[in-house]
Amino acid sequence: MRSTEWFAAEGRNGFIHRSWMRNQGFPTEVFDGRPVIGIANTWSELTPCNAHLRSVAEGVKRGVWEAGGFPLEFPTMSLGEALMRPTTMLYRNLLAMEVEESIRGNPVDAVVLLAGCDKTTPAMLMGAASVDVPAIMVTGGPMLNGKFRGRDIGSGTDLWRFSEDMRAGTMTTADFSAAEACMSRSPGHCMTMGTASTMACLAEALGMQLPGSAAVPAVDSRRMVTAHLAGRRAVALAREGLRPSQIMTRAAFENAVRVNAALGGSTNAVVHLLAIAGRVGVDLTLDDFDVLTRDVPVLADLMPSGRFLMEDFYYAGGLLALMAEMRDLLHLSAPTVGGGTVGANLEGAVCHNPEVITPRDRPFQRPGAGTAVLRGSLAPDGAVLKVSAASPHLLRHTGPALVYDRIEDYAAVCEDPDLPVTPDTVLVVRHAGPKGYPGFPEVGNMPIPRSLLDRGVSDMVRISDARMSGTGFGTCVLHTTPEAAAGGPLALVRTGDLIRLDVPDRRLDLLVDPEELARRRAAWTPPDAGTTRGWTSLYVRHVQPASTGADLDFLVGGSGPDVPRHSH
Repeated sequence: MRSTEWFAAEGRNGFIHRSWMRNQGFPTEVFDGRPVIGIANTWSELTPCNAHLRSVAEGVKRGVWEAGGFPLEFPTMSLGEALMRPTTMLYRNLLAMEVEESIRGNPVDAVVLLAGCDKTTPAMLMGAASVDVPAIMVTGGPMLNGKFRGRDIGSGTDLWRFSEDMRAGTMTTADFSAAEACMSRSPGHCMTMGTASTMACLAEALGMQLPGSAAVPAVDSRRMVTAHLAGRRAVALAREGLRPSQIMTRAAFENAVRVNAALGGSTNAVVHLLAIAGRVGVDLTLDDFDVLTRDVPVLADLMPSGRFLMEDFYYAGGLLALMAEMRDLLHLSAPTVGGGTVGANLEGAVCHNPEVITPRDRPFQRPGAGTAVLRGSLAPDGAVLKVSAASPHLLRHTGPALVYDRIEDYAAVCEDPDLPVTPDTVLVVRHAGPKGYPGFPEVGNMPIPRSLLDRGVSDMVRISDARMSGTGFGTCVLHTTPEAAAGGPLALVRTGDLIRLDVPDRRLDLLVDPEELARRRAAWTPPDAGTTRGWTSLYVRHVQPASTGADLDFLVGGSGPDVPRHSH
């Protein structure tokens, strides 16, 4: 065991390592060479999605002790989407680095990763992938369905709807306030198919969570059973030496990309899967998200694209039922952290509600309705659009641009009833990419201008170099690359320019003469990064584009579990 270099050491070093651990009341026997299981915990009261992970950690510890291991819990940075400013995406790579270094620098033979909120799941997978010590993930599970005046409401998705209804005058301020107390009514992460639920499911599809565990509600007793079993399994992983790089193979990523399409999952999954793949050396590209999903229908009728929520999804059979319905599209021989293959895990999986998880011959949405990858003169390195959440009549659209350099600039005028905008207008907000904001915020589903809301318009084409919340919806072109701050064509767009969106042909084009664009480029100067110190400065200097995962360039790839030799 790796931990024996610490706890079995003779002389002064062994004395130091063991004696200081004894101040916590551990008996001599825990240093007998048994597997030491680290429990990396993103618990924080500032991260509501993860605020219950302390109790989940206790379930993990029970399983570790039962299997003859020695559990040691340690904290990591926690990224709370609901509260953290300017955006948690600014810190995803920092958490990944902390997880990697915490695992490498400590005497652990395997690690259990406790995550939940949007960025905590991919960040922990990235860090664990780089250090490549045996690892298993336990996500915290979704909240119970929100309930408001006799109907289910979903976190994020109904917030956006209620907000627009209040702006349009169809919902009162009192009703808006009443709904606030009804949406988040139990521990857990968003219960829509937002980024948290998406990444929990994709962690299972990648093989890094126990089969059938991703969708278990946070307050369901089976969530604690999952934690217990994961602790037990972590001890076996330490003894087997089964590493993340052996599980997260090209086949596993292809499975995850296809599962994301069938779920109608978040566009953020594109950025996160690319970054995780970069850590294990898997050649996953932006185009794979289009090529691999052209024949995959959306099977899950879940918000924001559909009607139901994660509690319903779990009762309908969860991820295993969905994957069983599309088994012919998956690599069934891919290994998983539970010890079996994907195919073996799907044996006996049954759908209990075909309204929630629809059959292949009657899918919720047709093949190709997942994430589309667009290219063209406005996005030479790619952009993405969630087809299932867009308006069909806008998937082919040409209109004049209305351009804002910052999301704050647009927010200051969007309520203006005299804003020069029509339903054909293409709303453009730039400088919201990884470098430009900085940090790549979720502002891509910009609010509809009041002048259009008052006319009953509920959607319009919106283009940005930003991300969008996985709970969001609308005809929103996101992750436009190269971003404006890096000198991409988005930086050259002017109000009145015609932009053509053609999702069926996967095109996004700026209809301006090349000679005119050349003149604009000659006059363009890079924006001031606006920061000179700390993590943000390091991030801006080293962050990669969205099209390759927005990781830091010096963190791509693995560095292994070894630490420099050291003596006290």
